[in-house]
Amino acid sequence: MKARVLVVDDEESIREFLEIMLKKEGYEVTCVEDGQQALDLLKKKSVDMVISDLQMPNVTGIELLKQVKDQYPDMLFMMITAFGTTETAVEAMKLGAYDYITKPFKIDEVRINIANALRSQNLEVENRTLKKELKQEYSFQNLVGNSEAMHRIYELIRRVSQTPTNVLVTGESGTGKEMVAKAIHYNGPLKDKPFVTVNCGAIPESLMESEMFGHKKGSFTGAVADKIGLFEVADGGTLFLDEVGELPVTIQVKLLRAIQERVIRRVGGTDDTKIEVRIIAATNRELEEMVSTGDFRQDLFYRLNVINIKTPALRERKEDIALLANHFLEKYNHRLSKAIGGISEDAMGVLQKYDYPGNVRELENVIERTVALEGGAMILPESLPPFVNTPSGRKLASSHEIEITEDGIDLDKVVGQIEKELLVKAIHASGGVKKRAAKLLNITFRSMRYRVEKYNLGTLGDDDDEE
Repeated sequence: MKARVLVVDDEESIREFLEIMLKKEGYEVTCVEDGQQALDLLKKKSVDMVISDLQMPNVTGIELLKQVKDQYPDMLFMMITAFGTTETAVEAMKLGAYDYITKPFKIDEVRINIANALRSQNLEVENRTLKKELKQEYSFQNLVGNSEAMHRIYELIRRVSQTPTNVLVTGESGTGKEMVAKAIHYNGPLKDKPFVTVNCGAIPESLMESEMFGHKKGSFTGAVADKIGLFEVADGGTLFLDEVGELPVTIQVKLLRAIQERVIRRVGGTDDTKIEVRIIAATNRELEEMVSTGDFRQDLFYRLNVINIKTPALRERKEDIALLANHFLEKYNHRLSKAIGGISEDAMGVLQKYDYPGNVRELENVIERTVALEGGAMILPESLPPFVNTPSGRKLASSHEIEITEDGIDLDKVVGQIEKELLVKAIHASGGVKKRAAKLLNITFRSMRYRVEKYNLGTLGDDDDEE
């Protein structure tokens, strides 16, 4: 949409000049003779920017600026001044004018100033909109669930969000640990401060210290400039340490110092930098067991685990499946420009019987995939992925359910079938990312790739994973 500009000047030649120039630049232009006409017009018409002369009869440019900023505080205002009156122009900027342009005009300067002002306004509007969306996305309304387990989570978030206390969020993969962390941040006094995520399992050990604490130029090969670390980026806000159980012990020591002393030191640096950061950590691993085996420092565990929030597995709150499924249906209807009317009773029954090893993330993946492929007006049982629809998908056969007859069984075949089913479920639970599926099964990516080839599962998930 064209930006709308109102030109206010008592000189006809100035109005005509600006109107011609601005229309050439693609703006929608309206011109009036004085400040009172401008105020009357603004009551009837919305504009993006006012460009006004400083010296005018009746209502001066300064008086017009004051009234515009009082009534329309977000409206851009640019002052036109004669050469030699820059002191008054500076006063105008103190009152809220974005900038000023001087007569006689330099066309390129005027064009650039106006374009920069409108671009700045657009960025500010986008930033405000993004912040509003973030607050809505991570409000309690988007932590979907009406089960007793979820109500306990809501209450904990409500209480914890008002304090700067460190929090440890635990639970299986896909249970919404990061969503809980963001809800704590965006529902508390730090909501307008940074929320910075560190995926501790995704950063190579050799780069971890530099990423978290920054480095000085020349401190190691490739350090061609000073770099600020994520602790400094998060200063004043929240640092979310996702998969904190993956941290190498050497980094755990430095993290402990940062939390205890509230200072960090860049790699290759000699000066300490004070930081004020609230730590929220998350893990799907048993940190207490890792402490007992020496893989995680006990003192760091106590520093992080001041308050513990455990996110429940979806199989432990199956009463929330219908709410979640409909929530994701609405989300992907909107995102994929679909108009699917709902989920049939039989399809919902199938969804509620499945165990979801990948938890809420897997359910979301199932609904997204179903919405993307559905051509009808309703999701039916046959619309759902086969692994959800089959008995083996709903519940993996246990050893006592396999009968051994007089003829015996083919053990390798039975074990292979179970292995294949688990591989398929893990791939779907991880959103098709095989590297993540390997983590769910606690096997290496090399082993995962071998098994995928063995059972001809290459068409499932991403094929471009790297080791």
